[in-house]
Amino acid sequence: MPVPGGTPVIGDGVRCLLMRGGTSKGLYFLAADLPADPQQRDALLLAVMGSGHPMQVDGVGGAHPLASKIAVVSLSAREDADIDYLFLQLGVDEPTITDRQNCGNILAGVGPFAVERGLIGAGEESTTTRIHMVNSHTVVTATFATPAGVPRYAGDTAIAGVPGTAAPILLRFAGTAGSATGSLLPTGRVSDVIDGVEVSCVDNGMPVVVARASDLGLTGAEPHRELAGNQELARRVQALRLAAGELMGLGDVSGLSVPKTTLVSAPRDGGTICTRTFIPVRPHTSIGVLGAVTVATAMLLPGAAGAELARLPASGHVIDIEHATGHLEVEVELDAAGDPPRVLRAGVVRTARKLFDGTVYPPAIAR
Repeated sequence: MPVPGGTPVIGDGVRCLLMRGGTSKGLYFLAADLPADPQQRDALLLAVMGSGHPMQVDGVGGAHPLASKIAVVSLSAREDADIDYLFLQLGVDEPTITDRQNCGNILAGVGPFAVERGLIGAGEESTTTRIHMVNSHTVVTATFATPAGVPRYAGDTAIAGVPGTAAPILLRFAGTAGSATGSLLPTGRVSDVIDGVEVSCVDNGMPVVVARASDLGLTGAEPHRELAGNQELARRVQALRLAAGELMGLGDVSGLSVPKTTLVSAPRDGGTICTRTFIPVRPHTSIGVLGAVTVATAMLLPGAAGAELARLPASGHVIDIEHATGHLEVEVELDAAGDPPRVLRAGVVRTARKLFDGTVYPPAIAR
């Protein structure tokens, strides 16, 4: 939603940390370092990011939705959590900001950030912390390396879409079904038909519209650049998600980045399913963490759109999601016999790296 009002004056700037979390990049703030009033906070963050210009040239945003993200972190008052994590997705071309979705990639950096800022203590070898995802009121457990009580970012774990390697961060999710819509199957059905296209609307941490790539005239293996230049495809993806948003109880989603749309096809590189994801109509260079968890869940639902294309593992619960730049393995265990089906557990390994730590200056700063 557009945020009214001007940028608040904040002394000498605002302390923040820029971090790559998974395949995204964002600014991490302590809630105490931001205005308490949400409207003032949002106006400040939009100015800091430079939203409203396609290059975010007067801010620190990366001119792409994957690099226009913010985490607001604080101690949690919940008995079952140690820290609170509010995720905010900022627009690029338009000065919009929303809290109506989670981000599992930015989530990967929350635990290390909390140690960096002294919110939680660190173990001598590793640290496990419980993170309350404020957007969906669910709790995730993060385990990450902290030798000698300091976050370690270097390691030998590679994730597709990120150059090099880094230390692994294990995320285990619970209670993510219906994160934004209140139900794993928010339309009440495993599949629906929108504009003649069969889709499955699923929400296991991220509302996603799943459809077969072939039903939109694609092979599903198109490179990112080809998809980005297909204006007719963008129009159809937008039409699908607008209609699906209404069916999923999200209302008018024209100004939101959810639901995401993921097109599926048969795997081509030894995985379970091949995917191409859009946020909201720009093709994703890979796939989001919670989006991948949701797509994996859809592939386990008999009768879901594209589920017949999946090559499910003979044993275990690891689903290998192929995307435009590689693979993302997620662990999902589902009781599909229930009505509605019940998610038993989900997990994924990500990495994160601290890029800089300092002070950011919005344009209306007092001198």
